[in-house]
Amino acid sequence: MAGLRLGPLLRHVDWETGGSATIWVEADRPCTAEVRCADGAGGSGRTFQIAGHHYALVPVTGLTPGTATAYEVLLDGVLVWPPADSGFPPSTITSPAVAGGDPGLRITFGSCRQAAPPAGRRGPHGADALDTLAARLAADPEAVRPDVLLLLGDQVYADALSQETRQWLSARRDLRDPPGAQVADYEEYTRLYYESWLDPEIRWLLSTVPSLHIFDDHDVIDDWNTSAAWLAEMRATPWWQERVISGLMSYWVYQHLGNLSPAELEADGLYGAVRQLPDGTDLLRSFASAADVDPASVRWSYRRDFGRTRLLMVDTRGARVLAEDGRAMLDPAEQGWLRDNALAGHGGYDHLLIGSSLPWLMPPLIHDAETWNAALCRGERGPRWARIGENLRRRSDLEHWAAFPASFEALTDLIEEVGTGPRAPATVCVLSGDVHHAYVAEPVIPSTARVFQLTCSPVHNSIHTAVKLGFRLGWSRMGRWLGRGFSRHGRTGRPPVSWRRTGGPWFGNQLMTLALAGRTARLRLDQARKGWGRGGARLETVLDRELAGAE
Repeated sequence: MAGLRLGPLLRHVDWETGGSATIWVEADRPCTAEVRCADGAGGSGRTFQIAGHHYALVPVTGLTPGTATAYEVLLDGVLVWPPADSGFPPSTITSPAVAGGDPGLRITFGSCRQAAPPAGRRGPHGADALDTLAARLAADPEAVRPDVLLLLGDQVYADALSQETRQWLSARRDLRDPPGAQVADYEEYTRLYYESWLDPEIRWLLSTVPSLHIFDDHDVIDDWNTSAAWLAEMRATPWWQERVISGLMSYWVYQHLGNLSPAELEADGLYGAVRQLPDGTDLLRSFASAADVDPASVRWSYRRDFGRTRLLMVDTRGARVLAEDGRAMLDPAEQGWLRDNALAGHGGYDHLLIGSSLPWLMPPLIHDAETWNAALCRGERGPRWARIGENLRRRSDLEHWAAFPASFEALTDLIEEVGTGPRAPATVCVLSGDVHHAYVAEPVIPSTARVFQLTCSPVHNSIHTAVKLGFRLGWSRMGRWLGRGFSRHGRTGRPPVSWRRTGGPWFGNQLMTLALAGRTARLRLDQARKGWGRGGARLETVLDRELAGAE
């Protein structure tokens, strides 16, 4: 009898007709996965096999717009979800009310989540914000749920393992051999997803709130694709090829597929081919290997329209150009994709959200340091400084948009173009994580739209005191003064745009929620605190702010 190994995860929900959704599951053997909804909607699909694991992405049709319906999962006709002993409310699919105007959107986002420790063991990172959100929603059926969760990278940490996973690895192989206490292959990646998504609160939350994902560096390795020199060194190691191929394979299975709509899945040749094979492992390995060698051969970025809100989720890791004389955060095809989708139907949406795991607007000192470092590394001050610059780049994580000056300017110009004129949206928001603190920044540009950098990280991690002090310095007046010194030494000039911090910095495990209705926008920041309630923690609102009011 087939069993449910992981899931279900509610992924795509149709915002055009309100009539369909997709649900992802992993079973422990080949089977037919079926979803049955209380209102009669449903769907089924046969599992496909990758590296001895069995997955299905079940299309659910017949949903009624503007309603919520409970659902069950069956494998080969046997009920496997919800568990008989579940203490959680039923998992549901909520379909948007697409008729009669814009239904509005609540999107909760954040990044950088280390798996919570098992019950009975206290972890080093404090209360988990996503766990705590799940507990609050489960305890209060009347609580307002997000329409979608946006997970902006570092959903798993391949290079920073829990005590339990290190013990599991040590029983599997000798950790004295490279890559040591880090993930080495696909099977070990599956362990990370089990550890993270079998957490009872997280499992229930992901079964009932749709989620959209993009990777960041730790999903593969810290500072992934930071520079051409870094990549050459990694490719010279005996373990890197298997690591990056396994990372991209597992990301495709566990995260990327669910980002796609049923129509996109139908048109995806790789997905169709894998489903037709008895075992799709070799085909998926070939795809992942090609994606590593030639990033332009694959697109991880995607677009979703939620009523009159457009989300462009951008790959800021795999799509980089690393040659020092032409460094770019996005290769030309990716940059073209971003521009085309931002301008397509301009005037037909009220809010543009650009999901970028890495912030566009950083603390000014850090921005200037990254631009200076990029100048050193391309030889602006000679070979000796170039070597110093490469060392600093890796030691200090100098790899955000400012470290790719031409890309920073191109993104700034695009945002200004989108946000200007009578057809401009009410807001343009860049949603980011990565930097283990939260803040709101606003550029000084002549736009009609309100433009914001909204950064929220971590969901469940921590930050060294020295780094925290560095970020505070980066936002300070003294930081700005020091940054001008970097600019003079690197001969970089001033940034093409100025900006100011209008909220934060906040440190802790946290989530931001953006509530959009018509042309209004409101932002809330919730932090996880130790305390009462299910899981022994609570969410405390530290910011509740209007970003754009009714016109």
